[in-house]
Amino acid sequence: MKNSMNAPKILPWIAKKAGISEELALKLWRRAVSEAEYLTGKTEGSEYYGLAVERFLALVEDEVGSIPQYNLTPAPRLSWMWHHQSRMSLLYRDWE
Repeated sequence: MKNSMNAPKILPWIAKKAGISEELALKLWRRAVSEAEYLTGKTEGSEYYGLAVERFLALVEDEVGSIPQYNLTPAPRLSWMWHHQSRMSLLYRDWE
């Protein structure tokens, strides 16, 4: 898995906000990229990376048993926003 070691730079921040160790976050990232590779059949590209990030955020939320507080103010789930952005980009791509 070529990209599994290239964890996003935001990974430590997400780990801290979720209250998990960076080591656990890295394990969850590796699982997410593995699932993304299996589902997309790719190891690069926007579809692969978008799904990897989406799966990573969902795995973090599952691990902590609740939605991590990414902000000091109430906000929608970060994974929901990522998923929504992905859907909108696909919709826009279909219009072209």
